[in-house]
Amino acid sequence: MSASKKPRVALVVGSGSVKCAAALGLWKSLDKAGIPIDMLVGCSGGSLYTAGMALGFSVDETIQKTKMLWNEKVTEQKNWRALAGVLFPKLFNNHFGMVSEKPLMARLNSVFGNKTFNDTKIPLTIMATDFQSGESVPITNGKIVDAIRASVAIPFVWGAHKVGERLLIDGSVSDPMPVDIAIKEGAEIILAMGFQSPISPKIKSISRYAFHINSLITNNLYQSNFSFHSAAHHAEIVPIFPDFDRPIRLFDTDQIPYVIEQGEKATDAQIPYIRKLLNL
Repeated sequence: MSASKKPRVALVVGSGSVKCAAALGLWKSLDKAGIPIDMLVGCSGGSLYTAGMALGFSVDETIQKTKMLWNEKVTEQKNWRALAGVLFPKLFNNHFGMVSEKPLMARLNSVFGNKTFNDTKIPLTIMATDFQSGESVPITNGKIVDAIRASVAIPFVWGAHKVGERLLIDGSVSDPMPVDIAIKEGAEIILAMGFQSPISPKIKSISRYAFHINSLITNNLYQSNFSFHSAAHHAEIVPIFPDFDRPIRLFDTDQIPYVIEQGEKATDAQIPYIRKLLNL
C-alpha cells in the first residue's frame, strides 16, 4: 500500500442486544474526529445499528427507532403452532421458534420498509448462519428487513428465516464478532465493537431459559473467535469494548443513553491511536 493511499476502515459491531447501541456513541466519536467509515459489518443486534448507519439515519433517529424496535413486547406473542410441534412431531419443522415473528417483522418493516442494500450510503454486510451447515453467511443484497430478521433469529426464540435459497439463523451462532469478513474485504483498519451477552440472574420462563443458554454459547464463541483473529494479525484490529458499571439486560432500552455514552467514551480513548494509523 502506497504512503498516499488512505487505509480502508471497517466497523464491525457484534452481537449484544441493547449493548449494541454503544455503536451510536462510537459513531459520534468518529464523526467528531472526522474519521470516516468505509465499510460496515453487523451481526445479530449489531445489524440493527450498522443498517441504520449505512442507510444514513441520524443518531437521534436511530435511538428512537431502536426503542420502537426492541423491547419486551416483541417476545410477548407466542408461536403456539411451533410449541404444539414439541408435543406433536408431525407439526414440527425447521422454522421452530417459541415466539411469533409477527411483532418483530411489523417493527422491522415500520423502520426499514422496502430499503435494500442498494440504498445504503456505506457498503454493508449483515451476518447470519446457515441452519443446515452452520457456516457463516454474509448478506450483501436484497431487502434489509430480511437480512436483519435472519441475523437476529435467536435459536429456539425466533424461527429460522429464509433468504434466497438458504434457511438462516442468528449470526452469533457461527461468529458473534465477525472481523474475518472485514479482513476478507481488504480492510486495513478494523474497529471491532463487541459485548458479552447478558446473563439472566433469574430465569422465569422458557423463553428466558432459551436466551440464557444462547448467551452462554455466544460468550464462549465470542472470546475464542476474537482471540484467534487478533492473534493472526491479518489487519490492524482496534478493539473498542465499552465498560458498563451496571447490568444491561436484554430489553433495557431505558439504558440506551448510558450505553451510547459509554460507547463514545471507549472510542474517544482510541481516537489518538486510530488517527495515528490513518496518518492524520
